[in-house]
Amino acid sequence: MNVEDVMTKNPASCNVNSSLKDVAALMQQNDCGQIPVVDDQNKPVGVITDRDIAVRAVAKGVDVSNSTVKEFMSSPVNSICFNMPLKDAVCQMEAESVRRIPVVCEQGTLKGMLSLADLAKADKHEATAELVKKVSEAPAQK
Repeated sequence: MNVEDVMTKNPASCNVNSSLKDVAALMQQNDCGQIPVVDDQNKPVGVITDRDIAVRAVAKGVDVSNSTVKEFMSSPVNSICFNMPLKDAVCQMEAESVRRIPVVCEQGTLKGMLSLADLAKADKHEATAELVKKVSEAPAQK
């Protein structure tokens, strides 16, 4: 089974100049907590999460109508290829401690998103459980 078999296809996306308010509305409309940020060629350059908006912007009193994604997004962002074996994708998500990851085609343009929810819906309970465990562990003490 490959990533394309279980990913969310054609996800909502935004660009670096989108307002946080508009991105929050996109999240609500699409029932998701992360929106990929793409450039003019539709290549992922970052991601913006509901947590980025709530904790890094709203909690600090930022005006979300006049603030852009560029100020609060996580970048750079790693991605996976749509034809990657699902097992390898889960391993990469574990290694990066991420719950969601953009999926791209061979040219690097956004094709989908792979999330814990996608794995759970695909009846990949063992992979989902292991991924949840890995990304939920506290970071190693340095």
